Amino acid sequence: MSGPQCCENPPILNPASGQGHVEVLGGLKSYVSGSSDSNLAIVLVSDVFGYEAPNLSRLNFVLQYPDCDIVGSSERGCLIFGNSRKLADKVAAAGFYAVVPDFLGGEPYVPENAERPFTEWLKDHGTDKGYEDAKRIVEAVKGKGASAIGAAGFCWGGKVVVELAKTGSIGAAVLLHPSLVSVDDIKGVKAPIAILGAEIDQRLPPELLKQFEEILATKSEVDARVKIFPKVSHGWTVRYDVTDEEAVKCAEEAHSDMLEWFAKFVK
Repeated sequence: MSGPQCCENPPILNPASGQGHVEVLGGLKSYVSGSSDSNLAIVLVSDVFGYEAPNLSRLNFVLQYPDCDIVGSSERGCLIFGNSRKLADKVAAAGFYAVVPDFLGGEPYVPENAERPFTEWLKDHGTDKGYEDAKRIVEAVKGKGASAIGAAGFCWGGKVVVELAKTGSIGAAVLLHPSLVSVDDIKGVKAPIAILGAEIDQRLPPELLKQFEEILATKSEVDARVKIFPKVSHGWTVRYDVTDEEAVKCAEEAHSDMLEWFAKFVK
């Protein structure tokens, strides 16, 4: 995830976005959506921009680019949205208790902060710590009555989720344009896993995705799916131009694939 694609299209974070609310789970602030009475839960592990990204947890960030128009404006630019909370609300609407923890401790990566380049930021926000925090989150969600838990990881979060999948502590995993995931990680997976990758991805190119697929094909005890989305780039499921019909279609297709995987294995 040290490649520039992981840091492109940063969202304008919005702590007030989403239909759910923020509470503390496992010692971490977490955006939660859906009924806590549900015994089926999904933990969403964000990319480096964190749990306040509206499209993971709703749909509200804007970046300007020189090559496309802002709707309703004469200015040149694109509407680029981060979908953390929106996606969590979509997961909740499917009948799950959705949880988006703040694994970054209130310190998402800020590309504009020249005094703290990505490599320095990452030293304080490693996926190893994210994994330890995730284990506490899983236990906290179980403590609220969840009998089956799935987890989805985006970019940085993909590494955290694959670690959970290696322990068998979750019922199913979905990795969406993950970073830092190795062949050895895939060899160790125990939980049903779907990997949704981009055709244009410096950190997880199609060649590596195909290696993952070959490894998983030898693991008859593990249900698995690897899918490469054509003509999309790293981050396409949560950071896309909402004025681009094709971009929206590709993101929503990935969201549907994720929900279908969880419906099949988290029950």
